[in-house]
Amino acid sequence: MTTPQLPALLHPLVRAFLDDRRSVADAVNRYGTPCHLLFPQVYLDNLRRLRSTAARHHLETRIFYAHKVNHSRALLATAHHAGIGVDTSSAPELAAARGVGVSADDIEVTGPKGRRLLREIAGTGVTVNVDNPWELGELIALADPAAPIQVLLRLSGPAGGSSVSRFGIAPADVPAQLRFLAQHRDRITLRGFAFHLDSGEIADRVRAVGDTLAWIESAYAVGLAPTIVDIGGGLRQVFTADADRFDHYTLALRESLAGRGEPMSWGTNTFGYHRAGNRVSGIPVFHKYANTTTATTMLDELLSAPLPAHGGRPLAQVLRDNLLQLWCEPGKALLDHAGITVAAVEFVKSAADGTILVTVDISRDTVTPADQEMMLDPILLPGPGASRGDGPVGVYICGHLCLERDLISNHKVWLPYLPEPGDLLVFANTGAYHMDLSAARAAMHPLPPKLAVDYHDDRFRICPDAEYTTPTGRS
Repeated sequence: MTTPQLPALLHPLVRAFLDDRRSVADAVNRYGTPCHLLFPQVYLDNLRRLRSTAARHHLETRIFYAHKVNHSRALLATAHHAGIGVDTSSAPELAAARGVGVSADDIEVTGPKGRRLLREIAGTGVTVNVDNPWELGELIALADPAAPIQVLLRLSGPAGGSSVSRFGIAPADVPAQLRFLAQHRDRITLRGFAFHLDSGEIADRVRAVGDTLAWIESAYAVGLAPTIVDIGGGLRQVFTADADRFDHYTLALRESLAGRGEPMSWGTNTFGYHRAGNRVSGIPVFHKYANTTTATTMLDELLSAPLPAHGGRPLAQVLRDNLLQLWCEPGKALLDHAGITVAAVEFVKSAADGTILVTVDISRDTVTPADQEMMLDPILLPGPGASRGDGPVGVYICGHLCLERDLISNHKVWLPYLPEPGDLLVFANTGAYHMDLSAARAAMHPLPPKLAVDYHDDRFRICPDAEYTTPTGRS
């Protein structure tokens, strides 16, 4: 029987770095473990692909990097140097964008906003993505006619979509908000409409664009002149290097949960599956790892999709014909394969039932986003003088907190051989959300440092994230 495996897809630059053991050793010796490593050149590669996709459709497009996916200053500076905007969702993110030189014209503020943040952004010249009628009323009260506030209205939709979002303005409330904007056009400028979807389905996004175009017509009818359609983020990542192996693993996991085959889950974890007797059904919490559609393919399919209400013309053509600009806020898509996390093996032990546990010097909360399971096999790098035993061997990877729940893998992971203290485990594609979303200094453990990795002059250069400078020296 083939050992169930979940091989990680690696960008060639990241693979080259891991193959260069001297560079890996340099990072670990200088900065210790655990540590997060970020690759701005991979980020730029992802950006080039997205730009190229939009360019093929001859569509005027503005990209705003969704800063929330990673706190990295190096990536923020890379975005600014590359000439794209920054999507911020808090006062510290706004300050970080300003700190690397991003101008107000290139900053968008999204997400739920309280009075404190609204007061801070009023009059600065940034574009505000308005989430609800209360926010709009507050902005109008704060606005100065000498410097009107630029806004997008975030719509909640689409009608008949996969699920109801907690974000955006309900369709029944939009007409009143348009009239409100028309009455206060000396204080507020409606630049366009946005929407938020908790769905990666192209059909849902196409419906949302169709609804948005209808609201643009309604805005024109009351004397407003919006020119922007903002499709948000949500472009997917591709994690696995082998979709067939991923399918084989998940099938084996389901068989195990049904009581057939070797145990593959720790404790009572079902990963979101529903178990009834010997039947297992449902969608697991790690479903994103099964995706094989790239962000550029998603964007291309969206821009090529026919709009029924517009004679079946492709979405991109409808936007062009109506002189509308497309905005998007990728985060995950820009960070795809641009970050890894390195942890050291502290010790290996057997549980009471014989299960092998590998404990590393990092906690689950600092390498996994929220309640998701990390469904990629870590890459095992031997330490100095380590001996390679027979393998593969099935293990569970434990964090260093004194908590039962601190398992980095609640599913069984097959490593090529049994690790030893001092070996390194590399977790792939952790750049988007994994590093920051749930990170906490539990038990007073410090957060792992972030390091920026560049390759030029035939060698890798590593520096603290905060000290990274772009290739021209402009940070």
